[in-house]
Amino acid sequence: MIRVAVIGAGHWGPNLIRNFHNHETSEVVWIVERDEARRKSLLGRYRDAKLSSNMADALGDDSVDAVVVCTPTATHHEIARAALLAGKHVLVEKPVTTKSSDAVELQHLAESGGLVLMVGHVFLFNAAVRAVKQRLDTGELGRIYYISMVRTNLGPIRADVNAAWDLASHDISIANYWLQAEPLSVSAMGGSWINAGVEDAVFATMRYPHGVLVNLHVSWLNPLKAREITVSGERKMLTFDDMNLQEPVRIYDKGVSTETKPQPVQDTFASFRASLREGDITIPRIGAGEPLKAECDHFLQCISGGQAPTSGAREGAAVVRVLEALSRSVADHGRESRVE
Repeated sequence: MIRVAVIGAGHWGPNLIRNFHNHETSEVVWIVERDEARRKSLLGRYRDAKLSSNMADALGDDSVDAVVVCTPTATHHEIARAALLAGKHVLVEKPVTTKSSDAVELQHLAESGGLVLMVGHVFLFNAAVRAVKQRLDTGELGRIYYISMVRTNLGPIRADVNAAWDLASHDISIANYWLQAEPLSVSAMGGSWINAGVEDAVFATMRYPHGVLVNLHVSWLNPLKAREITVSGERKMLTFDDMNLQEPVRIYDKGVSTETKPQPVQDTFASFRASLREGDITIPRIGAGEPLKAECDHFLQCISGGQAPTSGAREGAAVVRVLEALSRSVADHGRESRVE
């Protein structure tokens, strides 16, 4: 039984508490939350857990094996660092830190202490996202040309980080996971309308190795909730709609036919269409399951089995490096910025 302390019980914290307090492989023994009203609301639901407003109470408990950090992004580094120094395994919500140098420091602390440090990039545990990766790995789509990613909604609007740090971190982690690479550069534009200096919408293009382009549109100032991804490949194309719970993935046997023989001039719309391949649309069966539960189970398995997390410290730091480059580009009015 892995004993867990959860630090932060605001918007997302209760979901993590619910998943870790399963009484089978783990139990939540400490809940740290500064807001007194929230602590009182949790007291009746988790009577066997200790509640505190001070994380030192939980970190000082030698019986605690792991710490889950779901506090505002700006506090992640300090809390995760303290937990690692206390000898605890750590799961920290995305993004892991606000600086890549801080993320690398946490990575080194975890490695030197033989501890698991995992970042909560929950979409990497989505069954549809994993199914797409399997098809990309087999080469079914052929060479990948580009990926288009849209993540919008009306709220929740944050003041501590902009829409890119809040929303694009999901898509960057997915793109890195699918392409097994990190982008070389980013160009981005953003707009701030609600809170000065905090971009509510960001449009960005990332250049990956082998000529792959990934385009992002993220906004919390949009009337429609959308989580859509299109992958354009040499042989086939694919769409992922996370809002379609029944049929999230569709594979299109469509593309541009290539001929080695000289072709006549295509001077009409009909003759141009003749060079395009229109095949079947396949809707693969995707297994059910809660991504957050899969993420929490994976964290526990990494602790008990000693395996490296899918979304470990190295992967988390890579996402932060991209977000830093994106922020530099936004500040420089869209000038392309190298990911360093």
